[in-house]
Amino acid sequence: MRILAVESSCERASAALNLNGDIRLRRVDGHVNHSEHMLGLIRSLLAEAGMGAGALDAVAFGTGPGAFTGLRLACGIAQGLALGAGLGVIPICSLAALAAQSPLPWALVATDARMGEVYHGRYRVEGDRMTELSAPACCAPAALACPEEGEWFGLGMAFTAYGEALADVRARLAGCSPLAVPDAEAVSRLAAARGRAGMVSAEQAHPLYVRDKVALTVAERLAQGDKA
Repeated sequence: MRILAVESSCERASAALNLNGDIRLRRVDGHVNHSEHMLGLIRSLLAEAGMGAGALDAVAFGTGPGAFTGLRLACGIAQGLALGAGLGVIPICSLAALAAQSPLPWALVATDARMGEVYHGRYRVEGDRMTELSAPACCAPAALACPEEGEWFGLGMAFTAYGEALADVRARLAGCSPLAVPDAEAVSRLAAARGRAGMVSAEQAHPLYVRDKVALTVAERLAQGDKA
């Protein structure tokens, strides 16, 4: 399949063009740069391949959970391209895209949800096919539990942001990539594995927020020891 994928759930956004397994990836760092540069990355990828959006089979995007603005950006780009070119959309969970980087079959993913919390999920990784073992969820770092059986590999910035709180979990893992972030290359590979069966219409595509709250109140920040 010919799939254009976008992922902007974290500080590093990316776009990838997957042409039947031949994947070209472009990245941009920093939340403030995502909206400014993402469309340029996409135009560059398509121009290098000598094709327009109408030659694609589908558009894929990382649904989240993650930064709310980034999730809306990726979804909006996917919807716009799909509507303009008459394409279907393949939504891919950003935690699953992160788990796809695991060198072991069992992946525990934990990303920084801000406000003293983590987004997390567990996956069985078999190449580009992913089995979700626990639905994406949000909790305090101290509440994240490591599975008792099997050799699990940890991935995600939560292991950096909350290193002390997650020290016991990390000690029980077979390995860990604490700086790993989801990218559009993995989104494109997982989307290709799902194929047309994973498509939805542009109108049906939506971000996966998991948590509705965007920020702490002043009182909540003060309770945590921050300055107003």
